[in-house]
Amino acid sequence: MKKFQKKIFALMLCSALAVQPLLLTGCGQGTTDKETVVLNEVAHSVFYAPLYIALEEGYFEAEGLNIELVCGFGADKTMTALLSGEAELGLLGPEAAIYTNAGDIDDTVVNFAQLTQRAGNFLVAREEMPSFSWADLKGKNVLGGRKGGMPEMVFEYVLKKNNIDPFEDLTIDQSIDFGSTSAAFSSGKGDFTVEFEPSATALENMDGGYHVVASLGVDSGYVPYTAFCAKKSYLQGNKEKVQRFVNALSRGMEYTGSHTPAEIAKSISPQFAETDMDSLVAIVTRYYEQDTWNSSLRFEKDSFLLLLDILGSAGELPEGDISYENLVDNSFTDSL
Repeated sequence: MKKFQKKIFALMLCSALAVQPLLLTGCGQGTTDKETVVLNEVAHSVFYAPLYIALEEGYFEAEGLNIELVCGFGADKTMTALLSGEAELGLLGPEAAIYTNAGDIDDTVVNFAQLTQRAGNFLVAREEMPSFSWADLKGKNVLGGRKGGMPEMVFEYVLKKNNIDPFEDLTIDQSIDFGSTSAAFSSGKGDFTVEFEPSATALENMDGGYHVVASLGVDSGYVPYTAFCAKKSYLQGNKEKVQRFVNALSRGMEYTGSHTPAEIAKSISPQFAETDMDSLVAIVTRYYEQDTWNSSLRFEKDSFLLLLDILGSAGELPEGDISYENLVDNSFTDSL
């Protein structure tokens, strides 16, 4: 293996910093004269770069906020923290709010800012495939994602767009924990694997000759992949505080649009101390070039309807009030 750390394969995606949940704060945000916001993120990934820029560049601090960033290690755990009041805000796939609200909870979970607009995972092969097409997956074994999660649903969505039946034309192995698929793949399991960063780049940096052959973000099109959410009661009772959070986040998003991948990588590097700079720049570049981040932060209705189509296609669309008006609040992004 090259310079990239071997131990990345032993960690879940959000453990790019450590093997257990941590409280993370931006530079200079430990003072007591600021209001604290507890934010639980589903994973700690370069995929969420604008958030980390806002932390590292002091944008939250400038808004009088101290961010306690907690890695939830999975959408179910992040949502549990949000519902229990352990976290004030959540960062995860917006489908989680749909699943949760379909259960008739008393306090609706609402998405109030969309962070990413592309899928963040990549298809990795065991050999270079310059003429790759999705039809090459027919008859193959692919290490996929958790049933009902966005990575797996978007993968199935891409396959169907290319006239491939996810259940008849190939075998998708969903038995391996998401954070362990790259290790399983490098050990010889599967013909292909679907990986987030930094695992995709880590595989390419190995001596085994693995190659990223397709981006699910590019081939699926614009998808509301990750959003910030909170309970409706929290948003109503903390409007000014949430607005300051969105203001700082917007500045982080503006930074990604006005700086190079190398500059973005340098800004967020304290958040990824175990990733060497060359690899970090490569990862940021990959996300940057596919237009990953939603510059306006607004969660548009067309995006929400596309999300419902993806859930429906995967057989995961629940009953209940899953209307755009009930599950999305754009008042904070519209006030920017």
